[in-house]
Amino acid sequence: MNYDLCKLEDVIAFTARAHAGQTDKAGEPYILHPLRVMLRMTTRETRLAAVLHDVIEDTAYTADDLRALGCPEDVIQAVLALSRRPDEDYFDFVRRAAAHPIARPVKLADLEDNMNLTRLPHVTEKDRQRLARYREAWELLRE
Repeated sequence: MNYDLCKLEDVIAFTARAHAGQTDKAGEPYILHPLRVMLRMTTRETRLAAVLHDVIEDTAYTADDLRALGCPEDVIQAVLALSRRPDEDYFDFVRRAAAHPIARPVKLADLEDNMNLTRLPHVTEKDRQRLARYREAWELLRE
């Protein structure tokens, strides 16, 4: 796969623009989440997919926008596998991500970052319920 057209710095800048104005549950700029996930990856493919992992699901951008950015098709397919479809059962989505070799380690790191409740100023019952679901998904991915 030719990655010359898809520079990590450009993808980070694109993702920062895509998530501009979004915040996480702690009120922090959302871009910090995909960056934390990316920093846990060890290959170029997984780094690219990690930084882009929420772009299709949480912004107006599409796979065609990633193609225009020069992203390789294997990375785009990983991002699609990491994007929950409307009305898709959560665990069906997790199994779909698990089946993709690039998406699987990204989803594991995504869940691990999401399970870190120390970032939240106050942990609510809703946070605990979400954590239980994330743990179940994490176990499924580890199988």
